[in-house]
Order: sequence, then structure tokens, then C-alpha cells
Amino acid sequence: MPTLAFQMPDRGGGPTGPRIRVGRPSRRVRTLLMTLGVLAVLGMVFTMFAGFWTDWLWYRSVNYSSVFTTTLWTKIGLFFVFGLLMALAVGLNIWLAHRLRPPLSAMSMEQQNLDRYRMGIAPYKKWLLLGITALVGLIAGASASSQWRTWLMWVNGVPFGQKDPQFKLDVSFYAFDLPWYRFLLGFGFAATILSLIAAALTHYLYGGLRITSPGARATAAATGHLSVLLGVFVALKAVAYWLDRYGLAVKSSDFKATDSWTGLRYVDANAYLPAKTILFCIAVICALLFFATLWRRTWQLPVIGFGLMVLSAILIGGLYPAIVQKFQVQPNEQAKEAPYVEKNLQATREAYGIDDSQVTEYPGTSQTEDKTRLRDDVSDTASIRIMDPNIVSPTFQQLQQIRNYYAFPTNLDVDRYTKDGKDQDTVIGLRELNLNGIPKRNWINDHFRYTHGYGVVAAEGTSADAGGRPEFTESDLPSKGDLGSYEQRVYYGERTTTYSIVGGPQKEIDYSDDSGEKTYSYEGNSGVNLENPVNRAAYAVAFSEPQILYSGAIGEGSRILYNRTPKERVEAIAPWLTIDGDAYPAVVNNRIQWIVDAYTTTNGYPYASRTTLGDTTADSLTATNDQRAVVAQQNQVNYIRNSVKATVDAYSGEVKLYQWDTQDPVLKTWMKAFPDTVEPRSEISDDLMAHLRYPQDLFKVQRELLTRYHVKDATTFLSGSEVWQVPDDPTNKTGDAVPPYYLSMKMPDQDEQTFSLTTTFTPNGRDNLSAFMAVNADPGTEDYGKIRVLKLPTSTTAAGPKQIQSQFNSEQDIAESIRLLRGGDSEVEYGNLLAVPLDGGLLYVEPVYVRGGGLKYPLLRKVLVTYGGQTAFEDTLEQALDKVFGGEGTTTEPPPGEDEGTGEDEGTEPPPTSDDPTVQEALNDAQEAFEAGQEALKKNDWEAYGQAQKDLEEALRKAEEAQSAERGDGAGGGDGSPGPDASPSS
Repeated sequence: MPTLAFQMPDRGGGPTGPRIRVGRPSRRVRTLLMTLGVLAVLGMVFTMFAGFWTDWLWYRSVNYSSVFTTTLWTKIGLFFVFGLLMALAVGLNIWLAHRLRPPLSAMSMEQQNLDRYRMGIAPYKKWLLLGITALVGLIAGASASSQWRTWLMWVNGVPFGQKDPQFKLDVSFYAFDLPWYRFLLGFGFAATILSLIAAALTHYLYGGLRITSPGARATAAATGHLSVLLGVFVALKAVAYWLDRYGLAVKSSDFKATDSWTGLRYVDANAYLPAKTILFCIAVICALLFFATLWRRTWQLPVIGFGLMVLSAILIGGLYPAIVQKFQVQPNEQAKEAPYVEKNLQATREAYGIDDSQVTEYPGTSQTEDKTRLRDDVSDTASIRIMDPNIVSPTFQQLQQIRNYYAFPTNLDVDRYTKDGKDQDTVIGLRELNLNGIPKRNWINDHFRYTHGYGVVAAEGTSADAGGRPEFTESDLPSKGDLGSYEQRVYYGERTTTYSIVGGPQKEIDYSDDSGEKTYSYEGNSGVNLENPVNRAAYAVAFSEPQILYSGAIGEGSRILYNRTPKERVEAIAPWLTIDGDAYPAVVNNRIQWIVDAYTTTNGYPYASRTTLGDTTADSLTATNDQRAVVAQQNQVNYIRNSVKATVDAYSGEVKLYQWDTQDPVLKTWMKAFPDTVEPRSEISDDLMAHLRYPQDLFKVQRELLTRYHVKDATTFLSGSEVWQVPDDPTNKTGDAVPPYYLSMKMPDQDEQTFSLTTTFTPNGRDNLSAFMAVNADPGTEDYGKIRVLKLPTSTTAAGPKQIQSQFNSEQDIAESIRLLRGGDSEVEYGNLLAVPLDGGLLYVEPVYVRGGGLKYPLLRKVLVTYGGQTAFEDTLEQALDKVFGGEGTTTEPPPGEDEGTGEDEGTEPPPTSDDPTVQEALNDAQEAFEAGQEALKKNDWEAYGQAQKDLEEALRKAEEAQSAERGDGAGGGDGSPGPDASPSS
């Protein structure tokens, strides 16, 4: 090779001018550069080690190290096996192509022009071969390692005990086997294509292939080599055609009867299926023709065969099915598709656990003429919850926060607790740590001093006190009440999203009372010990916080707590589960336990239609609350089971997984893959069982499927006449679906109330009610999980939630009262619109809250009730029910001096009017007392507010007595006091 010498031009000195010499770097500079390079490499290695080491330490700390090791070794095994296979396939074909190169004397002029490239790489051939094979091996290994779930499900698969209706194969073949076969097929295609490209380039470089030279385009050796690779490719295509036959059973397609159709239709069974079989045979023959070139040394027959295969794929696999669809199916679609629709109906109902749902006809209107007879039936039918857990969180916050560094979740939870020997719906929340409320934010305060929340706050769900506040059954700090003694410190919760370092020299703030701040040092064994300097260094790198390495606040006994939300902990311990979006707390065996529902899913259930979990589980609550997660945002499934109930101890962080669905084959498969991680159902204590419930996300998936799959008749399904929809939430303007509500109630065929999860349906595109759905959510009962659907006749026009809300808003008296409640800068908030089946009709109840004046939290002020065309808007639920059913109570009088409507509702007296000066004076006093009460509310002056209420009652009593004396009818209370509904809205 010629040597090129470069000389810097002279700079102003002519031929004798000075020259600039560019020398090699000095030894000191080279040493510095090498040192920096070594340090950089060591830093990268330690960073990778820190991530691995901290993960191992965390799994060991929660006693689930087997999950870490099983997952790790599976990934490593797949990485090396498939990486090595890919490297060998590509490397072997490059080596073989090089070995089969023609002699240099036989090379054409075109190939001689490539001589300089061959000469250039000749000294580096081995390194280049190793580099290429290593690169493709690394990429293939990394891709294969991500398939660890597919591998574990295939190698540990458990039979479903159910066969698909087309091929008579167990469902496990589609759920566990077929995904792994498809991965192997895809890997085979990738290896073959990369090998073919690498071999062709090598043959071309060394003269085995010619592009522009006259004569043969390829040597016999190159022809044979490449033909074998093409034969392997076509053989893999034949395997793909064969697997595609089974893939038809889990194939999704558009179908006008449903948004997402899965399984074979008429055209699949009668056109695509035979077409795939024919194409498989053609591909096998074509592959044999390619292999035959080893002896024939010509590509003529294989090329013809390949062309015929492509043409057959177009005609048989594309055109023929289109003709069948156009001329056989479309003219008589219902008759042709009905058998396949029935298979889809049955499979979908089985896969989503709705096959046993009970759909019964329900009239939608009461046949009882005397509604007063139904008044006593209301309390027997339902314990109507007027404390909306999605509204009263600010009230809990204001009344029970105690310190700014505590907070409650945006949406509280509903659970059952026993009081006076009777289960009672209870609104519950934890007083969790709120770092944003810390007086002074710094690293020590954020991670050492303020580490945990404190205590449970609970209130009766079915009542409120006279001021509209919750009636707390557990309150104050430390919390006390009906729950007895329990460990109140909350180190793990939905708001604990950062790490804390506890148990060391630095004391924690426990809580504050009248005597001052109490300190505490964590006594649990949760978290990872930081006494080891290696651990400290690893966490300093993992959390990008160097102070962890050298801070004096860390010492003997220091432990770092992280992954602290219940969802994070369960997901990390059981990465094969899909986690429900709403974990909820319960006091179980004197401990606060987070209860987490978890699901096993698959998208390989034959004939079962798919759904996207993220879309299906979204509603008006998930749209407005970031803390309530949407499960598995874009995870498409067509089989789901609530197979695991998990608990997370709020103090120790201990996670336990319990087998809930003992028949689920998917869970059994994962239990084989990760033995000893899931405890048997028999280990669930009675105390824990009392707080388990039917999960919301599963219910939302099932209700979405039931909008179409409540019908069992293929003809009705195809017509689309019975399609329902989940109504939008009428209490807000988000346009999202109404959330399901927990409620203790009984359906018409039940003898007593059970804790239930309920929702309503409306016809597709309309707002009237079409059905009511409830599931028994109490695992302590025999028919837990039983879905009951009350289907209203299509001819009825029973009002749906949106129409009920519009009815509330449009009635003159109610609208006027709402206007008064909004007086000043007050805000009105509508609570959950609950529906309860009662005597053939639907009873709707909606609490109304007011954030009045300076108040930062809502108080229950009114209750809306409607049934059978009768509507009431009263101060209490009892008063509203009395009015609707014509009971003892009478209509609550609006504040005096305002337009009080016509008063023409049944059982309602016209408001008193009189020119009597005594009556007028009393009404003026009442108005002044009312206004004084409103001012007291704005100032949070409860003493003044109570006095104003007494003055108001006294004024109204005087007005009533004067009005009665004027009429001479003796109206009013028997003891001279006003009737029970005399007090206006507060």
C-alpha cells in the first residue's frame, strides 16, 4: 500500500519558515486517558451491578427471592440459548459461503474489482465474523429473554379440561402452546433470513454470485447453498400455514354484530381453513423442490414452484374467501353465521365468567297502588348509603387530618364492619403521609423524620349527623372507636411513593397530640439493611442520591423502605398477575392490611371475543383520580379470573398471595412455575374473609361484555336489537361511564341483604333504563360472585340515570332549593346516584352535598329520592322516603320569603300565606335566623350556627301556630311544636 505523507504548509516563513509538528500524546496524557476510560467502564459496570444487587436485596427482604431467581435464570437461559443459536446459524452460513468460494482464477472481471475489499478485510476476517455473529446473537438473545412468560407458560401448562369446538383441542394448546410455537417460528424466520442475507453477501464478495458478468450468475456451490436456505424458508412458511389453521380459532376480526369478533366465522371454516391446508401442501412441495437443487443444480423448478405458491396464496388464500363472503355469506348472513355465533357466545361467556349470570324479566314499574305499604320495605331491601366515598374525602381531610403532613386518598373505600351484631356499610380511609404538608422540606425530613401515616378513619355509610358531617366510628389521633386496638402506623400505602430510611440513629415523628410531638423508631424487619457499605453504595447509585453513602443519619439498624404502594409490591412479587386498580384497607387481626385483587388473564381462549382492559375499566372515577389506576392500560385479553387475593401489611409491608380461584388453570400453571409463592385458600383467616369483596375491575369488564352477551340466541345477537350500553355518569360532565357502586341490598329472588356491586344499563343510543345488574360481593355467602340481571321490557320507558338526574334538575321546587343552596359562593356536589329494585320498580337515591361559603369540604344537605313518578328533595333520607311513599313525614318547607312552587305534589300542603302580622313577623324572624346560620357556616362558627338553627326552629314554630290559629285546624305538632319536616335546609 502506498504511504501518504502530509506536511503542514509554511506559515509566513517561506521554505525556511517554522513547521508545526503534531506529535503523539505524551505518556502522562495517555495514562490519564486510560485511567478515565477504566473509571468510566468501572462506573458503568457498578451501575449495572447496583440495579441487579438492589433488586436481589429487595426480593430477599420480602421473602420472595425465588421469584427473582426463577425469572432471572429463565431470562439468562433464553438469552444464551437463542442468542447462541442465532449466532451459530449466521456464523455457520458465512463460514460455509466463504469455504465454497470459487478459486481466484475463475473469478470474473466484476469479482476482480472486488479484490481490494477482500484484501481490506482479509486480516480481520476472524474478528469480523466474530463481531457479526456476536451482534446478531446479542440482539436475538435480548429478544428471546423477553419471552420468559411464554416459555414458563408452555413448559408448565396445565390443561383447561375444555376443548375448542372446531379442532377439538384443549384450550391450553391455544393459551400456552401456540404462543410458544409462534415465537419459535418467528425466530426461525429471522435466523433463516439473516443467514440468507449474510450468505448471499459472502458469496457475492468471493465470486460465488455475479450480477453484471456474462455467463452463469451463480456457481453450483452457491446455488446449492442458497437453495437450501430458501428451502428452509419455504418449509417454515409451510409450518406457518399449518399453525394459521389453529390461529383462526383465536383470530380477531371486525364483525358488524360486535366490535371485536374472535374465532372462526363461516368464511373462515369454509374458505380460509381449506385454503391454509392447500397452501401448506403446496409449500411443502415447493420446499422439496428447493432442496432438490443440491442434485439438479438449477433453480428453474423451485422458482416455478415458488411462483405457483405465491399465486395460490393470492387466489386461494385471498380471492376465494372474498368470493365466498360476497356470494354465499352476505345474501343469507344470519343463517350462515348463526352456528359460529353460538360458539362465540358460549366461549365468551365462559371465558369471562358470565356464563352463569341470571337474566330475569323485571317489569320496571310497581304494581302496588298503595305506595305507603312499600315504605317499610325500603329498609329491608337495602341499606342505602348516603355517604359517597368519592365525595367526602375532603370532609375526612378537614375534620380528621389533624396535621398537614397527613392526607386521605381522593376516593375513599367502602367496606363492612360489624356494629351491634350487624354488618354495616362503612366508608373508610387511612391517614397517610403527605410529604407536601411537611413544614420544612429537606432530605432528612423527607426520608428520615416523616416516614409514615397514622390510623384509620371510618364513618357509617348510611347516616350523617345533624350538620351533614359523617358519623365517625373511628376517628381522632391516635384513632379510637369501634375498631378496637390495632397497629396504627402506616408505612405502606397508596401515597407512599418515595423511599424512607428508618430504624437507625435518626428518630421519626410518630404523631402529635396536646403534649407535643411523639417520636418513634421502626421496629419491623421490613426493608433492606444499610449497615453494609456495599449496600449503601448500591442504593446511592440506584436512587441517584450520594448522601445515602456518607450520611451520618444512617447507622446501625438503618433500613431502607421502598416499593411501598400495595400495587407496586404485588406487581413486583407476582409479575404474572394483572392488578386491580383499587386496593383498599381493612383492619384484620389487629393489623391494617391492604387488600389487593389480582387477575390471571390470557388472550388465547378460542372463540372468546377480546377486550382492552384499559378501555373497559375506565370510568368517571379513573378519569378524575390519578391514584385510582386503570388496570393494564392496553392489555387485550379474552379470558380473565380473579384468581388471587393479596394482602400487604401497612406496617411491615409483608405480602401474602392467596389462591382464590382454585379451578383456574392459568393460576395453576403459574403456581407450577413459581412454587411456594401462592398460599392455599384455606389459609385465609375468618377475619380477612369478612373483608374480601368482589373486585370492581372484573365487574366492569363483565358488565361491558354483558351489554352484548346477555343474549343467548344467535339470531338476536346478529340483529343487534338487544345491545345495551353502560350509561355516562350523570353526576359530572366528564362523559365517562358511571362507576359501579357497592351497596348492601337484596335482589327480588334473595331473602336478605348481601353486600353487592351494582350498575345500570341503558339501550344503545338511548337514555331510558334497559336493565339493572348486581353481583353478590360477599364471599361469606354461598352464591358469592353470582351475577343477577333484571331485564326491563323493551316496551317500557323506565327512566335511566341521565333522565333521573334531568328530572331532579328540572323540577321547579328542587331547582329553586338548589339555587338557594348555591347562595353566595357555595358549591353543590351530587353524590352517587344509587338504584335499588323495589316491588317491580326502581328506587333512585342521590345525596346532595354543599361546600358552603368558607368551608373547604362538602356537607350532606339534602337527599333526592324518586320512585314511581314521585320525587322528594328533603333534609334526610327518612324524610324523603316518607314523602315519596306517603309516610308520616311531610314536605320540608323551603326557606321563607322565596318562591315555593305550586305545592301540587300528592300529600303536600300549600305553603302558609297570611296577612296576619304575627305570622309575617315570625316569617321575618325565620329569614333572619336562616341568614345568620349561613353567615356562621362561612365563618366555621359552629356555636353561632347551632344558635341560629334554634332561633329558626322557634320562629317557624310561632309561624305555624299563628297560621293554625288563623285557620282553626290545629295544624302542627301535637305538643305545639312543628312537624318533623318544618326545618328548612341548613
